[in-house]
Amino acid sequence: MKKGEATRSRILEEVERQAAVRGLFSVSLNEAAEGVGLSKSGLFKHFDSKEAMQEAVLLHATDRFMAFVWAPAVELPPGRARLEKVFDQWLDWGEVENAAGGCLIMTASVELDDQPGPLRDLLHGRLQIWGKMLTKEMRAMRDPPLSDDEARAAVFQMKSFILGHTEAGRLMGDKNAREAARSAFRGLLDRTAQQPS
Repeated sequence: MKKGEATRSRILEEVERQAAVRGLFSVSLNEAAEGVGLSKSGLFKHFDSKEAMQEAVLLHATDRFMAFVWAPAVELPPGRARLEKVFDQWLDWGEVENAAGGCLIMTASVELDDQPGPLRDLLHGRLQIWGKMLTKEMRAMRDPPLSDDEARAAVFQMKSFILGHTEAGRLMGDKNAREAARSAFRGLLDRTAQQPS
């Protein structure tokens, strides 16, 4: 990696870390520059504006998420095996990969939900793609496949278990949060795999 690319990557990682705690709009260019030992003018060598930096950080965070959560599951058979791996990786994403400050994607989802504009559109688009990928995996849980509505409902529950795990583990300090989430998810997969009577 060239020096300029390495510096840009360090900036993205630092802004992602700060924004996961305080929100994208709360991270100033000065704070971003100071976090990696640059001047503000040095930061502008990598980003034309604060908005460009915010967009790059969201892309970086969602790419990192996909590499961490999805990539390890790709070689597994579609359906249950892949979904179980994704779910465990997703729990690790919150517990291990983002243990210090939380998940920027989750923070940005709350911050941007009522803020029309390019950042919201970018996150919305990325989350739509993720939802479609999960829906496809849920459909593969059964033969014949689940309907789109059934699969989307199951994905909604899957995401709810992730959010519940985050609240229980991070906010409430529940040491059993992971096992509770995994147990709930296994139950969901068991129900989803059953053929309708």
